[in-house]
Amino acid sequence: MARIWVLDTETKGTGAEMVPLDTVLKKPRRDEPRLAAPKRKAPEAKPAATREPRRFKVIDVTTRAVLAEDVGARDALHALGDVRSSVDVQVYVWDADRWRLLTLAEQRTMWERRLPVRSSR
Repeated sequence: MARIWVLDTETKGTGAEMVPLDTVLKKPRRDEPRLAAPKRKAPEAKPAATREPRRFKVIDVTTRAVLAEDVGARDALHALGDVRSSVDVQVYVWDADRWRLLTLAEQRTMWERRLPVRSSR
């Protein structure tokens, strides 16, 4: 049985090619969608959760002494006030039920915003 050959022009790039007629007839047309997209559900309205303030822990690297633990941002910045260099401490933040070490960029930002030591009057 002889095959019938046709010019297939739906190729990408270089142009058309000769293919058997039965392969062209079996291909789905490109302008028709093959599958219908699933319908999306409307997102449920969740009440806005109030975020608790971040808690910090500041540790001296050389002595491993805890300079501040479970304190707010302002107290952590005061704890950084009497430190000689930013590399002398490690700053942690309470995140998802564990202490996470701040990245160098985050630690540098805190270092730039550090506050002077409070007087004990």
